[in-house]
Amino acid sequence: MEDKPRYSRVTDILDLAVFIASKVQGVTINEIAERYNVSRRTAERMRDSILNTFPQVDELDGIEDNQKHWGFTNYSISPLISFTPKEVANIEQYQRRTTNRELKEELGKTVEKIKAFNKKNIDSIENNIELIMRTEGYAVRQMPQYKISLTTLEIIRNAIRGSKMVEGIYHDKKRLIEPLGMIYGDKIYLVAREKAKGDGIYNFLLHKFEELKPTEKTFDKGDFDLQKYKNLSFGVYHGEILNVKLLFSKERAADASQYNFHPTQKGNFNPDGTYTVTFKASGDKEIMWHVFKWGKDCKILSPKSLIQSYKKSLKENLENY
Repeated sequence: MEDKPRYSRVTDILDLAVFIASKVQGVTINEIAERYNVSRRTAERMRDSILNTFPQVDELDGIEDNQKHWGFTNYSISPLISFTPKEVANIEQYQRRTTNRELKEELGKTVEKIKAFNKKNIDSIENNIELIMRTEGYAVRQMPQYKISLTTLEIIRNAIRGSKMVEGIYHDKKRLIEPLGMIYGDKIYLVAREKAKGDGIYNFLLHKFEELKPTEKTFDKGDFDLQKYKNLSFGVYHGEILNVKLLFSKERAADASQYNFHPTQKGNFNPDGTYTVTFKASGDKEIMWHVFKWGKDCKILSPKSLIQSYKKSLKENLENY
């Protein structure tokens, strides 16, 4: 691993200060090394530079993970923080892209606060944002629009943070839910356990809840990790884990090699110029939908069950014409 050249160090130190200030539990040497792709020794030198430059940074107490954490003991770094026009434009682009009216409104208010925070440079920011918005954009995406109120989102977020159950009507049935997290896709999914069903974890369509309200009943999240849970699936559907192997034509091999299919993926070019991708995930329907997007340039090699399901799906759709 090569350390970065000296000329970039000042920029990294300022960026590291912002990174540290953004973490309630501070940061470790390992986190610094990973973020800046440097050796542990260089990460330690960066930490020392922070300690010399910002006396407000100190080793934090009470964090029991057998690692030392360094963080700000106050928020005096805030005058050093500013937002570039591109950063604000990124949020505005996402605001335009989302089909959820309530999220669109919430993102709009976020942009207003950021601009207010940068009031000194507001004219320059506005002019640059307008240029970016005129020259960059997203293709039109066909997707459903579901109404989810900001009140509902706030109830769920508070319940997740406080490990408190919520209750509401779902598919005409009153349910007591233990919310664990939310997954954003074409729809918003609530990842949760249902008290009456034991320890199983389910994905609920958030927009289908009615009369959702918080309770004072608490629950134990255990060792649930949303990122690990999400990585078990190709999309949002969970079920049997499949060992998937896909073959891409040599005409699309280069495109496939640059594509992010799944966190567990591995790929290699074959002697004939084709490209093979393997990964482990559940969600057979979503995998098949994705394969179909590649047309004749993508072939399922395994497992057999997925091949058979794909053939059946193609046959059923052709019979409608």
